[in-house]
Amino acid sequence: MKLLVTGGGGQLGLAVKRLAVAAGHQLRAPTRAELDITDDTALRAACAWADVVINAAAYTDVNRAETEREAAFAANATAPGRLAEHCRTGGSLPVHVSTDYVFDGRSENPWRETDATGPLNIYGESKRAGEDAVRAALEHHLIVRTSWVYSETGRNFLTTMLRLGAERDELGVVADQIGTPTSAEDLAAALLHLGVRARRDEGPFGTYHYSAEGTASWADFAEAIFEEAAELLPARPQVKRIDSSDFPTPARRPAYSVLDCSRIVADFDPPRRSWQEGLQAVMDRLKAQEREQKKVESR
Repeated sequence: MKLLVTGGGGQLGLAVKRLAVAAGHQLRAPTRAELDITDDTALRAACAWADVVINAAAYTDVNRAETEREAAFAANATAPGRLAEHCRTGGSLPVHVSTDYVFDGRSENPWRETDATGPLNIYGESKRAGEDAVRAALEHHLIVRTSWVYSETGRNFLTTMLRLGAERDELGVVADQIGTPTSAEDLAAALLHLGVRARRDEGPFGTYHYSAEGTASWADFAEAIFEEAAELLPARPQVKRIDSSDFPTPARRPAYSVLDCSRIVADFDPPRRSWQEGLQAVMDRLKAQEREQKKVESR
């Protein structure tokens, strides 16, 4: 397959790139500097080459989006719609990444694809608008909602915890928001699996949910990170469990973000493992990098 991955320099784009190269696909994974998805002319030319377009580019700063609505909607709503239109013209399949933040978090059961959306913040609104734009532009598409994505690179919850954990003895972490930490590597494997198969088999298409298996609070996730990171930190910090009200942010977050992934399992059976296994794999890579760095420094 000829694969175009937008946002090739981000944590998800880098993960897709590693797996796609290993699988032998023809790949173009431009960074934001190389392809700004809000540049419609450049986007059209990029999409014309591909069989499958995985849209991993997005405006992801949830708090800043509250004051930068126009920028969030340009990247998360307008650009995905135009991307899907270019895919329709060129005959390629768009695989668009969306988010659990399209829901309001008030459910007590895992969210299904057919549940009513109700985003609590501008970021969620922009991602929902992006979904609508993709659906309106092209019948044959894939939209994959996911949750709590992290990796060993870039700005995300894991890298933030490791940075703060090296500086502090105690960290207050929210314990009343529940979701599923999902490694960028696991999400990348699923996106490749879906995109290649749907393009090859001419379906199925539509909206799907994908995350790792299991549930956790942010505090649970932080404790697991610090347990795995013992050799990377000078000491293991204590996690103080706090309520969301104790840590106000400009953007409201959903209290319950667990996704029901039964549809994607039934239709595609993508690779999937527990969030703890995904975390361990990421931390193993970080530890290997640390050991290699120490070897270099000792020479």
